[in-house]
Amino acid sequence: MSQPQGAQKYYPIFLNMVGQLCVVIGGGEIAERKVQTLLEAGAVVTLITPECTEGLEAMTADPLVTWHQRKYETGDLEGAFIAIASTDDRAVNDAVSKEAAERNTPLNVVDITDMCTFIAPSIIRRGPVTLAISTGGMGPALARKLRQELEHNEALAFADMAEMVADVRAELKARPLTVDPEGWQAALNTEVLGLYQSGQPTQARERMIELLETWADRAQAGVS
Repeated sequence: MSQPQGAQKYYPIFLNMVGQLCVVIGGGEIAERKVQTLLEAGAVVTLITPECTEGLEAMTADPLVTWHQRKYETGDLEGAFIAIASTDDRAVNDAVSKEAAERNTPLNVVDITDMCTFIAPSIIRRGPVTLAISTGGMGPALARKLRQELEHNEALAFADMAEMVADVRAELKARPLTVDPEGWQAALNTEVLGLYQSGQPTQARERMIELLETWADRAQAGVS
């Protein structure tokens, strides 16, 4: 299938933002959402804007946020891990884009895809599980629609078991006991989920381990 005109092929990636410097330029509602998301990820934020929303101003009380109450100036991206420009000023966006290119700083210019070197997907969070949805810049509204539909998908209930699955995985690695991906898929079934959802996490964990052990034994014996 050919690439739709205007679409971009992006490499999906999740970044560890803890302690990373992120520069956000702009003070509107979109900038507020961007800063909130960055703080949730543990980033250190430098906010550059003469004025901002009340919600964003409240966030500047966080020690992880430094607010330069002025317009963007060349050099503001020094040391930035990523940068986000959320302004309707084309001259500012152009200047930020130029500096970002010179410094090889990943840049997102809100709603101007051709100036971005990365885009922020529409996301679904359920506990420690995050799903990211992108349309390659073709239609943010479509990404939001897909997010709204997927948020109510029954399969997301499996995300509630994330911590238990991590615990089981750690136990198997400590033995050690190797289970291939198909074995894990077989163990992540509706029986185990039903036990977990009915308030029986210990039984769910035990049943998952039993299924994984059985799968590993069959694999070792060469039984398909």
